[in-house]
Amino acid sequence: MESQEAVTNAAAAASSAPTKHEFSVDMTCEACANAVTHVLNKLGGVQFDIDLPNKKVCITSEHSVDTLLETLEKTGKAVSYLGPK
Repeated sequence: MESQEAVTNAAAAASSAPTKHEFSVDMTCEACANAVTHVLNKLGGVQFDIDLPNKKVCITSEHSVDTLLETLEKTGKAVSYLGPK
């Protein structure tokens, strides 16, 4: 049987674990993808995959969805949150 402290620590670890999010970004070319790469690298603390043909970006991060959206919007492209991946 787990102690209450162990259960609490496990819950805290799960809530602070990086989450994978999927975004739609209106990227039309390699320069658009480079702009996404630039703003995400500047933010830091993220791992991401860019799917240029499908105009999607998957980001694994502990940052909030709002922070990630604001960061992606700095590219000047239309951005929407598709949900957790």
